Amino acid sequence: MSKRIESDKVSINCRSEKVYNFISNFDNFTKLLPEQVENWQSNGDSCSFDVKGLATVGLRIIGKEPFSKVSMQGEGKLPFNFTLDANILETVQQQCEVQLVINSDMSQFISLMAANPLKNFIDTLASRLKLEMER
Repeated sequence: MSKRIESDKVSINCRSEKVYNFISNFDNFTKLLPEQVENWQSNGDSCSFDVKGLATVGLRIIGKEPFSKVSMQGEGKLPFNFTLDANILETVQQQCEVQLVINSDMSQFISLMAANPLKNFIDTLASRLKLEMER
């Protein structure tokens, strides 16, 4: 079963190019991570981390559309396959809108347990991205 989880859209007071360059390198993500993330490791194009009480998650960047989208794919021993897209839309000069979207093949059962924590996770990433970009 296909499941789509979308973060809230956040409006960021900076150019889409700056946001894109930040998101395109996992080394930058340490500033965005919520407290439940432990053992963060990154080499730029891929990363892995533990989510307290859940699982070890890996991500790899699989596609980039300059200044508008970064696509990532889940890796490792996960109970479902997923992609995470960071969609960036320049709205006016020096301002853009960002939304994170997870597309997965999680079962209905897993969806009942995982959908809300995943939504909270990507909402946290998006809101912290806004804070970091507007510093």
